[in-house]
Amino acid sequence: MRADLIVGIQWGDEGKGKIVDMLAQQYDVVCRYQGGHNAGHTIWVDGVRYALHLIPSGVLNPKAINIIGNGVVVSPSDLIKEMSQFEGLEGRLFISDKAHLILSYHSMIDRAKEELKGNKAIGTTGKGIGPSYADKINRTGHRVGELLNPNSLVEKILEYFEFYSSIFEAMKIQTPSKEEILKEVSEYKKILAPYIVNTTNMVWDFLDSGKKVLLEGAQGTMLDIDHGTYPYVTSSNTISAGACSGLGLNPKQIGKVTGIVKAYCTRVGNGPFPTEDFGKDGQTMAEVGMEKGTTTGRVRRCGWFDAVLVKYAAKLNGCDDLSLMKLDVLDGFDTIKICVAYELDGKVIDYAPSDLENVKPIYKNVKGWSSVKGIREFDKLPIEAKEYINTIEQITGVKVGIVSTSPERDDTIIR
Repeated sequence: MRADLIVGIQWGDEGKGKIVDMLAQQYDVVCRYQGGHNAGHTIWVDGVRYALHLIPSGVLNPKAINIIGNGVVVSPSDLIKEMSQFEGLEGRLFISDKAHLILSYHSMIDRAKEELKGNKAIGTTGKGIGPSYADKINRTGHRVGELLNPNSLVEKILEYFEFYSSIFEAMKIQTPSKEEILKEVSEYKKILAPYIVNTTNMVWDFLDSGKKVLLEGAQGTMLDIDHGTYPYVTSSNTISAGACSGLGLNPKQIGKVTGIVKAYCTRVGNGPFPTEDFGKDGQTMAEVGMEKGTTTGRVRRCGWFDAVLVKYAAKLNGCDDLSLMKLDVLDGFDTIKICVAYELDGKVIDYAPSDLENVKPIYKNVKGWSSVKGIREFDKLPIEAKEYINTIEQITGVKVGIVSTSPERDDTIIR
């Protein structure tokens, strides 16, 4: 068996949660492979809103096993808080013993660094994700499995504090005492110990036994540490290839790849955004689309669909098809724009350069429609909406296999 994969194609917030939740009803196992609790998936079921940050979206399928892979950085306090929303998770939720920990001092470092950078700040959530990944790469991090031996973990953390004492002093960060740390990690062990396992072997066993496995990431392709709009990116590989390292899979074990895109485009934080709309249209998208971050509540920047970047991202991820989300947010626009090329240094290009700071979007205008909200059959869509979807397919070279017409799980067109 191969594992199917869901991946964000823009700057995150594309609506992955709804699609994973919907598809998870057909899968035995749902795995998260990267990111931390800086990301969030919003899922609406029967009018009830669920906000997930670390737990895989398959948690709403009572029959599905949910796995947090080694590529994720885990804040135990936030995970425990999130777990409290659900009952009967033991035996249904597992955390990789090789995933890295986010502890309180990581958040302190994150916020201090952003403050020091001032107007040059990346615009992180301040949740400690970057510092935790940095420790991982520096080989000074601590893994989830170390929670099982609190005394040993505390000694390692104290050694870390001593080694980086000058940095903590420069940032005016007061590190916690030995007693405070021991109390903190001991509480984490008490609650999380039953969930900590070797998830790599677990996923292999599930695939070998013929179980249907679905993989999900956080954020989106344009926030990938290598292939996104660096340095305004996250600290992990958000693309489909990240699922291999983040769970312990090989490329041959990846099956169908579905890319998730919004019918328009949004971005949180700083960094280039070629199709950002600073006028009334962008404001309307933000208001109608309720564009506020699931994790932070920050208002998202909004703009038009960028087919150049989607084509780039679809190629990076090997997308077999696209899921077009929030088509209903564009209801009522007289004209809708699609970015089909860029102008860079006086030349027209149809590809994404490494630096997007100086590109200007070239748009194709298409006629808008009155309403698609709640429509569940492609044939019943307004002809203008069908043309919009067809145009996206033609420019990106990827079929749109799923169309979402409202936040509700069932308001979805499968083609």
